[in-house]
Amino acid sequence: MVVLGIETTCDETAAALVERGADGRGRILSNIVLSQNDEHAAFGGVVPEIAARAHVEVLDLLIARAMQEAGLTFPQIDGVAAAAGPGLIGGVIVGLTTAKAMALVNQKPLIAVNHLEAHALTARLTDGVPFPYCLFLASGGHTQIVAVRGVGDYVLLGNTLDDAIGEAFDKTAKLLGLGYPGGPQVEQEATRGDASRFTLPRPMFARHDANFSLSGLKTALRLEAEKIAPLSDQDVSDLCASFQQAVVDVVSDRLRVGLRLFRERYGAPTALVAAGGVAANQAIGKALHKLAFQIGTRLIVPPPALCTDNGAMIAWAGAERLAAGLTDGLDIAPRARWPLEEVAGPRAMTDPHPASRI
Repeated sequence: MVVLGIETTCDETAAALVERGADGRGRILSNIVLSQNDEHAAFGGVVPEIAARAHVEVLDLLIARAMQEAGLTFPQIDGVAAAAGPGLIGGVIVGLTTAKAMALVNQKPLIAVNHLEAHALTARLTDGVPFPYCLFLASGGHTQIVAVRGVGDYVLLGNTLDDAIGEAFDKTAKLLGLGYPGGPQVEQEATRGDASRFTLPRPMFARHDANFSLSGLKTALRLEAEKIAPLSDQDVSDLCASFQQAVVDVVSDRLRVGLRLFRERYGAPTALVAAGGVAANQAIGKALHKLAFQIGTRLIVPPPALCTDNGAMIAWAGAERLAAGLTDGLDIAPRARWPLEEVAGPRAMTDPHPASRI
């Protein structure tokens, strides 16, 4: 089957066509992404109203380009998928409304995709990872450890109690006067810095649960910066390096606990999967490789272009749900908040007593 995917939950407008074979393997036919970084850079973060207007202006053109690049017309596709949340509600409305119109006019099934589920299933598109696997989802708005047991079957093992990792990187960049988006800027500065210069906390370290907390680390960084202000270029690099190393240590510790919880409940995972934009951070990537080696499992990290927001992951999640017989009516509502563990799957549709879900 071939599914059109539309992504508009934040500041990337994206459209893609993905094919899912009868054997469950995936193939990307086209994947067009237009970033809005330039529009938001002056504000140091995403402005929801600007983002929504930008989606309206370019989405139709991106869909047409994706269809052209794939060499397909609407009669040749099997479904239309759109991210229905979580995200900035204005952008979500733009993408979902467009998908509804196209599904209605072309008499195709509509699949309303949870943006987080799309991240969770991307490794099955790129590497064919079988269930169940342990997911480390780290992005600007989310930091979670999840047991992925099947399509629509997700159990939350660990979550952030405050800031997400990507959010903490962005706020650190803004505090130190770096550009937007902040994550890549902090990572670049860290390569020139001394990670041992500043002693920063490792929040939640060695706790028995797998939750994260990053607000205290961010506050500690601000206090260190204020002590030595005004900051030289080397001060900024050292602060970034110290901050990044603290995050790496926290991620390694929290994931070690999360993987232990996974094994206790579900046995050995088929893989440790990293998804979301933060997965592209090289220092975090090295820590994940080391951890996977130590516990004897393989690490799967999709290519960077598929870790950040894109249409291919929405199309693939739509294809996975369509293959499982899961479609949505035109009355489906966009959602600014939509926890991954609330996503329904085949089990929830048929089992009156589903397995316990956090």
